[in-house]
Amino acid sequence: MDFATLIQILDSTVRLATPLLFACLAGLFSERAGVFDIGLEGKMLAAAFLSGAVAAVTGNVWLGMFAGIGASLLMAAIHGLASITFRGNQLISGVAINFLAAGLTVLLGQNWFGLGGRTPALTSGGRFEPIILPFAEAMAPVPVLGPIYSELISGHSFPVYLAWAMVPATAWLLYRTRFGLRLRAVGENPAAVDTAGVSVTAIRYAAVAICGVLCGLAGAYLATGLAAGFGKDMTAGRGFIALAALIFAKWRPWYALGACLLFGFLEAVGNRFPNIDLGLIVLPAQFMQALPYILTVVILAGFVGKAIPPRAGGEPYVKER
Repeated sequence: MDFATLIQILDSTVRLATPLLFACLAGLFSERAGVFDIGLEGKMLAAAFLSGAVAAVTGNVWLGMFAGIGASLLMAAIHGLASITFRGNQLISGVAINFLAAGLTVLLGQNWFGLGGRTPALTSGGRFEPIILPFAEAMAPVPVLGPIYSELISGHSFPVYLAWAMVPATAWLLYRTRFGLRLRAVGENPAAVDTAGVSVTAIRYAAVAICGVLCGLAGAYLATGLAAGFGKDMTAGRGFIALAALIFAKWRPWYALGACLLFGFLEAVGNRFPNIDLGLIVLPAQFMQALPYILTVVILAGFVGKAIPPRAGGEPYVKER
């Protein structure tokens, strides 16, 4: 593999890891507050559909992005209402959101556009355009550093840079602010937080809302950045991969970045090299495409070490009288 090919694979890795990173950070906020959310897939799918639909109709990618965030927030509100207010089973609520989004997006897509659940292909105004950083073209001929800056760092769209910026922002919010301290405490010992006079319900709803915004950004990027419109089930299990990455990262922001890059790298390698010849055997294209999902199973099976979730995760809080 030459250096140019490596840069192309890494460039693809960054783009493919972006929706996973948004979704992983979304799950981190929600689960740190004690609300397990396997409905990340459904939120991303709803956001991808509405962002693609609005961007196709209006030709404005920003309206599409905010519409996608709105769709994801609506799904997050349903999940919050079911699991926080009515103290329902959080896993069942998440599964219901996934099924609701999978069926509703196809139904509305067919009803609105008559394209089998797809949205029309997006034009240039309806998609996020690459951002060329300063001096990228001038540095391109420079050996090694030039391609790294001009091709790997420069030339991505706005959501990619936002996703990377969200990692230090999340770490700062969780570990350096009063809100972050309360959010983490709610996920570990909500009774102690309640005793201190802080509303457990308000903190959990705030975490679920942040989760909705980040899932909305993930879905909007899928439809208007990574692709040129919405297609049926276009999330392709990314919400579940993000959950696996979150467990792999042990609910820590910087580890989440590394985990998402690993999954993105596996997908990029699979796309670049459909068949890999190891001498004795040849790995087929199907195996390479399944690598991210195989790693998901390995992680969830516990082969990456013990990952301890927040102690109050998945348990509705009942205020003591």
